[in-house]
Amino acid sequence: MSRLRAMLSTTAVRLSALYLGLFALCAVALVFYVTAISEGMQRDRTQGAIANELRVVAGAYRRAGVAGLVRVIERRSRQPGANLYAIAMPTGDLIAGNIASLQPGVLDEEGWTLVPFRYQRIGDVETEDHRALAQVVFLPNGMRLMVGRDIGEREQVRGLVRQALVIALAIMFAGALAIWFFVGRRALKRIDHMSEASKKILAGDLAQRLPVNGSGDEFDRLSLSLNAMLGRIERLNEGLRQVSDNIAHDLKTPLTRLRNRAEAALADDGGAEAHREALEQMIADSDQLIRTFNALLMISRVEAGSSTAQMSDVDLSGLASDAAELYEPLAEEQGIRLTARIAPGVTIRGNRELLAQALSNLIDNAVKYADGGEAPAIEVTLDRTKGEVRLSVTDNGPGVPADRREDVVKRFVRLDESRSKPGTGLGLSLVQAVAALHGGRLELADASPEAKSSPGLAVTMVLPGGT
Repeated sequence: MSRLRAMLSTTAVRLSALYLGLFALCAVALVFYVTAISEGMQRDRTQGAIANELRVVAGAYRRAGVAGLVRVIERRSRQPGANLYAIAMPTGDLIAGNIASLQPGVLDEEGWTLVPFRYQRIGDVETEDHRALAQVVFLPNGMRLMVGRDIGEREQVRGLVRQALVIALAIMFAGALAIWFFVGRRALKRIDHMSEASKKILAGDLAQRLPVNGSGDEFDRLSLSLNAMLGRIERLNEGLRQVSDNIAHDLKTPLTRLRNRAEAALADDGGAEAHREALEQMIADSDQLIRTFNALLMISRVEAGSSTAQMSDVDLSGLASDAAELYEPLAEEQGIRLTARIAPGVTIRGNRELLAQALSNLIDNAVKYADGGEAPAIEVTLDRTKGEVRLSVTDNGPGVPADRREDVVKRFVRLDESRSKPGTGLGLSLVQAVAALHGGRLELADASPEAKSSPGLAVTMVLPGGT
């Protein structure tokens, strides 16, 4: 009983009931309309036939008087399928025709009978019930002439139509009940499956997915949308877990070093100079921690589309030239040749500060890892093709293996497992977030695939538009 009540409360069943009611209402209205039209046509046809018949008998009356009228009526009333004929005295007594008896009052008024009347033909069984429509004409001598037609055929048509209507509605109702049962049961079963999967998800199993049967209906579309959302949530949770692990790993060492230096400074009696040196080292470690947290905060804000990221027209050519010029002395100091190949006049809609930060991260990473033997080199390129702007930083260092390129853009992921090189592992994460904020993407590829030992790395920010 509860299952039936639940089924009747489903949207599918309610919609089915609504559609059934509307369809039944329209069907009934249509049947009554067609019936009324049919009856009207039959009535007009009947009245036309009676009027024609009256003209015929009236002609006989004008030619031969009452005697001729009686002869014509007697002859025509004996024909198969004859109309109804009656000649009566002013008193209402029938003297000719094929009618044995009439409903009282039919001959009292001249003209068309307003409603069907009962009659009995000569030779009919008394139990038979006939109805007819007729036109009554008063003759100059006071006698009454009536010509009519039986409407039993019309009544039969009406009865058949009503019977067909009742049968059709009964079939529709039975079909609707069957549809309610099967559709509602199927909908309930799918909802039950979705509820079971939802309970498992709520219990913590984020790998669980809502069922999809491949029919492409609204349940499938809802399941696919929710599954995509669950997949995104699962990836975010996994990323959060990895970030938490990496934060614990990457921040534990500098915090431990900071504590040890403070402890060593307290235990050291080397004087003010030793204490000053220990404090300077502690400040440097603290600055590194602050930079790490600032980078995390900036990535979070960029990924959230922070309102602080105000967009304006940015001269990307000038920005890339300035960044290359800024890092050129640092590269030369480490023996690296930094060149720039920048297309002039490239302007995009974006945030200048974030784009500058992203480009600085790319060049800084290239300076750290460019190691091409005797001639380490970095190239900054900017070009515009097919409605896209490509800003690339290329080095001839060891590069990144193809199977690790998806990992290096994650937070705190570093190929240098020993952490011997400076950095936090957040640079490429920020670049990817900035590219996504501007509707673009980040691409990583080998700079020189033919160089097996030092293929280098080409990191490209692909941004839409540009003028």
